[in-house]
Amino acid sequence: MAADTPVRWSDPEEQQLEEQVARAEAEWVEAEVAVETLRVELDNFALVHHQRLGPMYVRLDELDALIAEATAARSGDPEDIRRAFEARSILEPMPDLEAFFAEPSADSAGTAGSAGASGGAEGGDPAQPLIPQAPQRIRPDREAQRLYRDLARRAHPDLAQDPAEQELRGVFIARVNAAYARGDVLELAALAEEWAGETGDAGAPVSGSPERAAWLRQRLEWLTARLARIAAARAELVDSPMGQLLMLLPDDPDALLTVLAEQLLGSVAARQAELDRVLGGSDGIGG
Repeated sequence: MAADTPVRWSDPEEQQLEEQVARAEAEWVEAEVAVETLRVELDNFALVHHQRLGPMYVRLDELDALIAEATAARSGDPEDIRRAFEARSILEPMPDLEAFFAEPSADSAGTAGSAGASGGAEGGDPAQPLIPQAPQRIRPDREAQRLYRDLARRAHPDLAQDPAEQELRGVFIARVNAAYARGDVLELAALAEEWAGETGDAGAPVSGSPERAAWLRQRLEWLTARLARIAAARAELVDSPMGQLLMLLPDDPDALLTVLAEQLLGSVAARQAELDRVLGGSDGIGG
């Protein structure tokens, strides 16, 4: 059928099914993109949260242990002593906060990659694990989202019927997902150009054929089930610990980290003030 030839529906039921399937497929692609975006955000948010805020959580635990020890030293109460030992026993080693938050110099940034391969920079600890580099943005920017949505709409494996075509699309979409996770707009644009020349799948029955209506009904059933699974996957992500934290400010995950950091700094200051009050100027107590 030529591109300018109007479609002539032989069956009103088929026309209705075509419209339902088209709507369901559009909804499905949007849902897939939304869940993958949320997954990327959670992975990035967890990494940045650990790197930026982890030391402050450890500092809070350290202050709690110092407060408990100071209280036990002053009271001599067995229960206070038990609490002090418990607080100290669960405490992780205190990291070097200044080193953790220090901006890397040009020299150190240039040798970061080689340090891990050679077992650490000169004078460093060869056993020290590399800290993954935090992403510049927790949420991929609008252009990355647009490119990803377009590629998912055109190249998703489940849009194909032929197994060989599905496998080809699966390999391609894995590259798309990896580029999207990095927020790499240039790579996504290159992938969009690469896919532009690919042909569509020819596994679906053509419009007006006897098999078309049955295929449409099966496709609609599959899409309905897939949407339900995507909704369940999204609920699982949202209900995770990081998901619940991210939902405090879902529209701006980058700003949420700033809010959390300010709250933690306030908590650290309050704990420090409490420790100073408990110590009360006495000497010899400090953990």
